[in-house]
Amino acid sequence: MPAIDQLKRDIADAARAVPGTGPIAIMEVCGTHTVAIRRSGLRSLLPERVRLISGPGCPVCVTSQGTIDLLIDLAGRDGVTVATFGDMVRVPGTASSLERAGAEGGSVAVCYSVLEALDLARRRPDEEVVFAAVGFETTAPGTAVAVEQARAEGLANFRILSGHKWILPAMDALLAGGEVRIDGFLCPGHVSVVIGSGAYGPLAERYGRPCVVAGFTAEQVLAGVAAILQQLAEGEARVENVYPEAVREEGNPEALARLDRVFEPADAAWRGLGTIPASGMVLGEAFAEADAVDALGLPWPPPEPEADARGCRCGDVIRGAIQPHECPLFAETCTPAHPLGPCMVSREGSCQAEYRYGRM
Repeated sequence: MPAIDQLKRDIADAARAVPGTGPIAIMEVCGTHTVAIRRSGLRSLLPERVRLISGPGCPVCVTSQGTIDLLIDLAGRDGVTVATFGDMVRVPGTASSLERAGAEGGSVAVCYSVLEALDLARRRPDEEVVFAAVGFETTAPGTAVAVEQARAEGLANFRILSGHKWILPAMDALLAGGEVRIDGFLCPGHVSVVIGSGAYGPLAERYGRPCVVAGFTAEQVLAGVAAILQQLAEGEARVENVYPEAVREEGNPEALARLDRVFEPADAAWRGLGTIPASGMVLGEAFAEADAVDALGLPWPPPEPEADARGCRCGDVIRGAIQPHECPLFAETCTPAHPLGPCMVSREGSCQAEYRYGRM
């Protein structure tokens, strides 16, 4: 991997060679990339013409408002415990949050992994334990493992409410929509370990946009940006992998097979992007007994509020339509201590990353 100084020169040379004089917009899809870019101050190393914009790579952030409201309702039901990752408890619902529901007597358990939720179901056999399953292809295999383990053990009280999502349909929807200019994608490293770099081939071919898989160090991110700019300068659009030590073209066949065995694709609501066909993961018929929707008679898809009464523009940030500081609430009434939207709640959210690192 070239040193940072060399990568800066490569980026500057390639940016000058890209036809035209307008801005070059590169979207980093992964929330971990967003944090790494802000924390390392990488934007300051790029030519003025090159713009990095954040995409829908934070799983907590893209979880729909309707799903959050449904989890809050579940936490208040007798005999039901909602098990969730820590970031989810502070995401504001329409009228409350899981944190507030717990303080008001609801049953909310913070877990660091789905296996902790599974253990909770073992220890509370008289309760329904509903795991709030959010995340992309990176975390979904873990949920699949837990579902199969619950089946093997006969744990009839372990359920999941699946908010798992496939990232490629969202990338496709962004390009098809055309609202936001995207000249190339810095593809997510963690997700790519599972789905493989080859998964982005149809996207690059269909829309003529470079797709480059990169890791999370400053050198990796800059190498990814340099590769995208070089392709644009040469008039090419292909998949490139600058993270070969972790990502293979075919991905992880075992993880993909497990996803295929347990889940099936379904239309899913994304915050800021609306409903995207075949972008969600729901339990297949063979594992319907673990589906909280069927077992507890939940409305699905849950109703979505028409607008955010607080004025939060997290949805616009998620699809790259605005930068976090362009939201009028940013750093004023909305801060990590008092978040008004999930982009400020989550450690992978663009607003929290901008607040913590981008203002330095």
